[in-house]
Amino acid sequence: MCLAIIASLTLAATPAIAKPKPTLAEIEAAKQAEAAKKAAADAAAKKLAAANLTLKQLTARANAAQALYLKAKKELEIATAQANAAAKHAAETAAAVAEAHTHSRAIAVLAWDGVAIATFTAADSIKSDAAETVSELQARGIDSWLITGDNAESAALVASKVGIKPENVIASASPEDKLAKISALQSAGKKVAMVGDGVNDAAALAQSNLSLAMGTGTDTAISTADITLMRPQLMAIIDALSLAKTTLKTIKVNLGWAFTYNVIGIPIAALGLMSPMYAAAAMALSSLLVVTNSLRIR
Repeated sequence: MCLAIIASLTLAATPAIAKPKPTLAEIEAAKQAEAAKKAAADAAAKKLAAANLTLKQLTARANAAQALYLKAKKELEIATAQANAAAKHAAETAAAVAEAHTHSRAIAVLAWDGVAIATFTAADSIKSDAAETVSELQARGIDSWLITGDNAESAALVASKVGIKPENVIASASPEDKLAKISALQSAGKKVAMVGDGVNDAAALAQSNLSLAMGTGTDTAISTADITLMRPQLMAIIDALSLAKTTLKTIKVNLGWAFTYNVIGIPIAALGLMSPMYAAAAMALSSLLVVTNSLRIR
């Protein structure tokens, strides 16, 4: 207990050391240092803010550039797809046109904004008896020609199928061309029979020596033609020619019989060697023979 009191007294008796007061210069230097630190901190904050703003601007520009890139990429993909589709359509159209020409078909192309989107083909079917009709005409010594407004490939294909000579084929013919060819054949001393069914055939039908129109043709062709074939088969041409030949032969026979009857009967009647009753009977018999011979045409 005594030791503690002594220690306490000793400590209390020790004098305190006083700190020296800063001078005005030191205070001023400290204020300047603080101000410098604050200015440096403000400058650093401004630079950081400027850097952040620049970073945001760069980020925005980068995002805009990326958006433009993605948009351009999408547009490029769309353009590429459209170009591929156009190329595909062009190839398909070219193939369709080539196929149509190969098979001698007429072709039409439907396009939208310059791009072909569809093709349509059409072709005339060859009548089943066309080859037989041409063969029969040739057997009768009648030369067959094919004068058509179709293209050369179609005309050549049809001619080869029905048996018409290649040199007797005129393709892409206008009505004037048909008329000129018929006139040229007539100038060469040939008799021309024309078979047609369209408006473009009217002039040629009118020019030909014998014109035949199909019953399924246009009114212009039918009204221009000498003969209208009511059956759709081409062999009706052969039947018409046969009927015309038989009719002409029958007319000649009837005229021959009538002239013979008159040459013989008139002098006999004039000389009074025949009774009027017998003359009337002979006239009736002559008419009966003419009518009966004409009915043979059926």
